[in-house]
Formats: sequence, C-alpha cells, structure tokens
Amino acid sequence: MSTEIDALTPPQPDTPPEPLRLLAMDVEDLQFVSAALQDAILRPVDIVWERSSRQVTLTLSRFCWECGGTRVMAAMQFGDVTAVKSRQLPRGPEQALELLALHFEPSEAPSGQVYLMFAGGGDLRIDVECLDVVLADLSDRWPAREKPSHPEVDDTVEPV
Repeated sequence: MSTEIDALTPPQPDTPPEPLRLLAMDVEDLQFVSAALQDAILRPVDIVWERSSRQVTLTLSRFCWECGGTRVMAAMQFGDVTAVKSRQLPRGPEQALELLALHFEPSEAPSGQVYLMFAGGGDLRIDVECLDVVLADLSDRWPAREKPSHPEVDDTVEPV
C-alpha cells in the first residue's frame, strides 16, 4: 500500500538514473543540450545528413556529468536542416572528435546556424529554418576510463 509520504521519498542512490531525453526549440533549451554534451566523443562517420528528410543525426558517446564518471551512447537529431558545413574537422572516418559546446547564431527569425565546436578548433555548422533538436540516451551507462578535464582559463590575460 502506497502513501503520500512514500511518494515523496527520493529515489535511493543505487537506483539507476533515467535516460536523458531533451528537446531544444529555443536558445535557452540548446544551452541545456550543450551542457549535457560537453566532452561527448564521436567520429565523422557518426554524422549523417539526410538531405531528403532535412535531418542531421549524430551518434555519440556522452560523458554523463550528472551521473559522475559514466558514459552512455546517445543520439542527437536536428530537424529543418537546409545546409551542413564543416571547418577544420578531420576527414578520416574513424578520427575521434570531442564535442565541446553547441552555439546558435540567429539570422532571419526563426532561422539560424547551430555551431558544434570541437576540441582542436574545428566546427560543424548546421543551417536550420528553426531550432528543432532532440537528444536521447540510447544505452545503459558504463564506467568512463577517465573524467575529462579542462585547463583553467586565466581571466587576467588581456586579448590582443
């Protein structure tokens, strides 16, 4: 028999977390997707653009910052895509790419460009008629080999 107090009891620590499912339809939503995907790893062959259906799908190994030290296979899909361009990304199909962040540059509302920025300076630009991004975990989590680290940024250095 369940009581109201039982319903308010938080889940036990050994309860596996629910798979992440996010939808981004504006810039604020995209910031949550970007945070969830920081340090995700993928390969160029994991990026699929289906021109006829105007979709771009990426399959990636997401570092679960919210779960502390695990990874999970995830997929991110962009809808209403009009063009895809890359700059300084490795061309080898098996080359590892480390995703750092996503950023939206608006143009004539509601269209714009979503930039996926990778370690090493490369990026992928996805032109969209509107923001329509879905992120979903696909697998069980597994222990990460190591936690990603980022060097501290020295705020005292003036830009040249």
